[in-house]
Amino acid sequence: MKWVTRAYVHLDRVASPWLIRRFIDRDAEFVFVAWGEEHTRPADAISLALPGAEIGPHDAQGTTFRKLLVRYRLSDPVLDELERIIAAGVDYVLHDFRPGPADRCGQRAAGLVAIAEGMMLLHHRDADIIRASLPVYDALYMQLASEHFVEAGGAAVPGHGDGRGPTSKTEFLRALLSRCGVDRGRFLS
Repeated sequence: MKWVTRAYVHLDRVASPWLIRRFIDRDAEFVFVAWGEEHTRPADAISLALPGAEIGPHDAQGTTFRKLLVRYRLSDPVLDELERIIAAGVDYVLHDFRPGPADRCGQRAAGLVAIAEGMMLLHHRDADIIRASLPVYDALYMQLASEHFVEAGGAAVPGHGDGRGPTSKTEFLRALLSRCGVDRGRFLS
């Protein structure tokens, strides 16, 4: 399917294409229209984060990411946690939200905002911003999934005390994700 959004993709409009490519439409194609030129969008494309669209921009009803979760009935606690991070990032940018030191979700949001803004400076084409950002969201999903399964199973994660650096922890978490059915292949293409 073809999807259309505004140019200068940032945070929610980068996370949403990631969600589409990884969980809704692996072959999704994205096209971009200039701000104020939304009327020029292709008729054969699904509007994403455009005013008046079914899956509209972030607003009082939530992020575009949240609207995709609801519209496509994606039920995954890891995606829900990622949406909370995206929502906190939107608040960071638009409402001057600043997370406290213990606000893990907010801290991650601030980091994603910095990455999103750096991607916009590094890449001049929206398609390139999305392409370069996909592995960031893949990695964040895997990290959030590992935390979810550790917490749900009450697992004790090995530390660095065995003199192997991050090796033991990484091996443990990879095995845990595999046992829990997280398909790394979804993210490696």
